[in-house]
Amino acid sequence: MATTTESDGFSAAERAAMKERAAEMRAEGRKGAKKADGLQAVLDRIAQMAPEDRVLAERVHVAITTAAPELAPKTWYGMPAYTNADGKIVVFFQDAGKFNYRYCTVGFQDSANLDDGDLWPVAYALTAWSPAVEKKVIELMRAAIS
Repeated sequence: MATTTESDGFSAAERAAMKERAAEMRAEGRKGAKKADGLQAVLDRIAQMAPEDRVLAERVHVAITTAAPELAPKTWYGMPAYTNADGKIVVFFQDAGKFNYRYCTVGFQDSANLDDGDLWPVAYALTAWSPAVEKKVIELMRAAIS
């Protein structure tokens, strides 16, 4: 299976697997079709991003869906987002181009279990992808869904 590096987007194998999974969900019926439509909407939104944002969004998508496969992808205010079983947004990705920011953002909603005393971060600036960033995103996702 082809893999990606920090400067690449989805590999051909990853794209094919996502399309296959969307087809499987559609075949599961109405509920599966809704999930498949959400996945397709996220993939379409990522494809529309500027190349440097798209690479980050693709890697975040893979990290989230790997660390928290129970979350369902959908778009939320035009951003890739991932919901829990109750349909509540847990995490989202905001590309820098959306509001002409200098960085992308990985943000968490109140349904994420990141509480840490009286003050904790709920959004993270993202400027580049690396193994350390991937590890941190996966750790945050595991905490968010715990």
